Formats: sequence, C-alpha cells, structure tokens
Amino acid sequence: MAQSIQRAINLIRLVAEHPLTLSEAADVLGVHKSTALRILQTLEAARFVRKTGAGTYVFGSGLIELSELALGSMDLRQFASAHLRVLQRQTGHTVHLAQLAGDEIVYVDKVDSPAFDAVKLPSRIGRAVSIYASAVGKVILAHLSQEERDRLLSHVTFERYTSTTFADRESLDAELTRVAERGWAIDDGEHDAYVMCVAAPIRDSRGQVIAAVSLTAIEVIASLDQLKEKLPLLLETSALISQELGFTPESSPAPSAS
Repeated sequence: MAQSIQRAINLIRLVAEHPLTLSEAADVLGVHKSTALRILQTLEAARFVRKTGAGTYVFGSGLIELSELALGSMDLRQFASAHLRVLQRQTGHTVHLAQLAGDEIVYVDKVDSPAFDAVKLPSRIGRAVSIYASAVGKVILAHLSQEERDRLLSHVTFERYTSTTFADRESLDAELTRVAERGWAIDDGEHDAYVMCVAAPIRDSRGQVIAAVSLTAIEVIASLDQLKEKLPLLLETSALISQELGFTPESSPAPSAS
C-alpha cells in the first residue's frame, strides 16, 4: 500500500512539471503499463490528474481545489474569529462557522455559550454537519448552482430525524428556494428536536457563498422566534466577514431580516 501511495505521489509531481504519456509514466515508475494505468485512472477519478485529447496526462484541478480550500479555511477562520466572538457576546448564544469542504459542510470554528454548561451541543470543530438538516447546510446549498447542489445531494441518503426534517428532495428544494429568496436559513429542530438555529451566508471575493455563520440555542434557552430576533446582528456579522474576504455588497442584493 505504501509503495502504491509513493508511486501516486511521484506521478503527481511529474505531471505537475510536464505532460506524461502512459509509456513515460510506466518507465519513470519502473512498472508495467497496466500498473501505471491503474494509478493514473485512480488519480484521474479524483481529478488529481487529467487526460488530454492527445492522450497525455497533465496536472488536474482537484489538487488546485484542495490547495485553495486549505488556504481558504485558514484565511476564513482568521478573518472571522473576532466577528464571531463579538456576535456571541452580543447575543449570548453559541456561534458556529461552517464551510463547504469537498462534498461535506464542516464546522471550522465555534464559540460556545456559557448557557450550555449543563447541556453540551454535539457540534465540534472539524466535524461534518448534516448537509440538509441544518441551517448552515441549507444556507450554503441554497446559494449553489443547480449543478453543484445536485452533485452534493447525490451522495445523500435522506433520513427523517425529527418531525420537522425535510426528508426528501422535493420538500428540501422548496425550502432552499425560500432560503435563497430571504437570504438566511433556520433549523427548527430538524436534526435534534431540542436544537434551534438560524444561519446566514458568507461570500468570498467572487460573490460565491463558501461558508455560513449561525446562532444556535437549545429550545429551553431560546425559542426559534427568539433566535430570529437576533437576525440583524447575525446578518451584520456575515456581511462583515464577507467584506473581510473581499466581497463587495454592491454586487449582491442585501437579504431581508423580515
């Protein structure tokens, strides 16, 4: 296994330098063409290499996307950190920052509320969140292209966690349309019945939604309506973080807090 991984790494480095034919790849690795082809096909499936019309293999977009994602995650946390902590102090509720990472939406930062000392939320930095049964998931999905949304949801097995879960594609799409129109999303106990949440999108310098910031509370601390009263502060925070990332508000209509 270690030898196969090393061969794959060597191939990636080589195609980053110049296009390779299958024969050249086999010669460089010192393996049979069939072995080189299997490695190249695996890398191609992950978009780490790309086969050209001429039959050569060149550097793929997958590695570029991973590099951008890693850099983006570091930049996002750095730019968002102070704003998240201000929002937590202003509202008293737990604040989450979640980012689209490949096929998942992952928590990249969290500022806990002291009100949760007795009851801890299950969220953790680095943990994936339900892509369809969460406010952060829905607000990111709602602002993606139809093609990208279809790609992400093709991996999903819908499950009805609670009575409020949008547990099929038709009802979820209708909800995502509402989210896109108003510019923010809610989680009315859709994964855990006792957890309420509101979320707003974060845009990068291209205007694309790459992340979401949310306010979360257990129902005995704050109802969904009480969380929605904090929407102006949440939307202000998402706008400030977006501006830190280079987004100019003039390029997109401002969402309403109504």
